[in-house]
Amino acid sequence: MSTALETNKNKERLSVPEHFAKQAAACEALGSPFTGRVCRLLPSLLSRKSAFGTKVLGWSAEEGRDPAADALALRAAGAFHALRRAGSAVLQEVYPPKSADDAALKSALEAAIEAEDAFLTAWLESAPQTNEVSRSSALLGGALHIAEKTRLPLDIYEIGASASLNLSFDRYAYELETPEGMHRRDGALPVTITSRWEGPLPPLGAPLKIGARRGCDLNPLPASDVKARERLLSYIWPDQTARLARIEAALKATAEAGLEADRADAAAWIAEYFSTPGESGRVRLLFHTIVWQYLPQKTKAEIEKIMKGAAEQTSNDAPLAWFSMEADAKDASSAALRLRLWPQGTDTEIGRADFHGRWVRWN
Repeated sequence: MSTALETNKNKERLSVPEHFAKQAAACEALGSPFTGRVCRLLPSLLSRKSAFGTKVLGWSAEEGRDPAADALALRAAGAFHALRRAGSAVLQEVYPPKSADDAALKSALEAAIEAEDAFLTAWLESAPQTNEVSRSSALLGGALHIAEKTRLPLDIYEIGASASLNLSFDRYAYELETPEGMHRRDGALPVTITSRWEGPLPPLGAPLKIGARRGCDLNPLPASDVKARERLLSYIWPDQTARLARIEAALKATAEAGLEADRADAAAWIAEYFSTPGESGRVRLLFHTIVWQYLPQKTKAEIEKIMKGAAEQTSNDAPLAWFSMEADAKDASSAALRLRLWPQGTDTEIGRADFHGRWVRWN
């Protein structure tokens, strides 16, 4: 899902310019000064003369629409990146790897709106999906912890799976950088995740075996579909070339593996797989990364109810785990890594992580 740092559903809504300014700062903090510039410049050049400008500027006025909760700035930035990737001549001259000052970038964005108003406006209707594969370093840590505790194979279930890239977290290669040096873990796929690791290393030697791999999303993006891949890549910030290359490699590997998420509501999908007792000799693991903030409150409550019922049916031979990497109120610059494990009934914040997986801080 999105990489927006702001989650203000329970706060006073930001105006469109305030939201774009806050998202610009978030992009800069996450290592994308170019996307930060796009977010800072856009509000000043928008007008109601275009459908795109009318849509963006009127977002707060539409019933039930919140610019921050809907990641409006990232929708808009993704629209322009999609246009550039599709071959827009005017944007090619100002987008990375080329450089341009603010005046030239602003002029190019204005020209793009005039030439491709319908394309840009239509792009706003879909929420951003980045499917950030580097978050897999945190997923690996959580899964290894569960495997060491239970000594059982894991059946994994992901909500908000998007293109299903993180469903292969156990098959990627890893480079975990610590003060003592680099720790490597080989992978079966040609994708390498590099993260700075703070605190104790996860049990890299734990017997991690994955059985079932399943995911769902309201709008799954099949890795084998060219248009779906382009939509996902449009949300990857254009000045982060290493990140783009890593996700392109993960898309290729996922397509070859035939992994594809189900199109389904998260609560209904979880009910399908967690309303009955688990299979003996296996762990059922539900996980999600930067998804919770986008779910309606009713859906969250239903998921909590389903998982509470599932927890009551667990045993030492059929454990249940719930791992999440989600924004919280404690620290707006990072995500909490929370692990709930039954039948023990433990509920622990086992660490925190950068929203893009650049670093993990393990407790």
